[in-house]
Amino acid sequence: MKKIFTLVGIALISLSVRAQDSTQGLKGAWFATSQFGYQQTKTADQKNTSLSVLPIVGTFVTPSVAVGAGIGIINIKADSNAGTAAKTDLFVIQPLARKYWNVAGSLYFFGQAALPIITGKEKESELKVNQVGLSVSGGFDYFVTKNFSVEFSYDLANFTSTTLEPKNGEKTTVTNFGLAHVANVDPFYNTALAGSNPNLTSPLSFGFKFIF
Repeated sequence: MKKIFTLVGIALISLSVRAQDSTQGLKGAWFATSQFGYQQTKTADQKNTSLSVLPIVGTFVTPSVAVGAGIGIINIKADSNAGTAAKTDLFVIQPLARKYWNVAGSLYFFGQAALPIITGKEKESELKVNQVGLSVSGGFDYFVTKNFSVEFSYDLANFTSTTLEPKNGEKTTVTNFGLAHVANVDPFYNTALAGSNPNLTSPLSFGFKFIF
């Protein structure tokens, strides 16, 4: 029995040392990645599109903790033969922090907390859109080389508060909270943005990361 405990202890120490060695070189390193999304729906002559681009830059403050921020845009548009019903340009800023744990070899699991802030205006009706949120996600990061990795993440919990303020009239605030949710479009601001089915945030993320 003592031999079994001894072997288990040695194995755990070995895995711990391996994890520390494999992440030690990341402290002080910078990384760059980008999230990209595109959605289009078409019914008869009605075409709705949504495009999001969010470049992210960050740095490892310890061998297993990284902080960073994304700055990007979301463009939502509803078109038909009658013309443009809605065109919305939104600005996105998203500070974030990550904690990494080594699973095996070059494969890591990470937990991430992010604070997405989205603001902009629907140009046809001059409707102002503002959203603040808190997103907690988990994911896997596989380091193909020391300077390149592939990552996948999924929202575990998400809270958003969206304010819609028309040019004339009262503003409306829509509050959403979800656990392990699938992105959905609230009927109220879907109607406000001419039925363009906008997903301001997405629960799934897949991308490539460069470390330098």
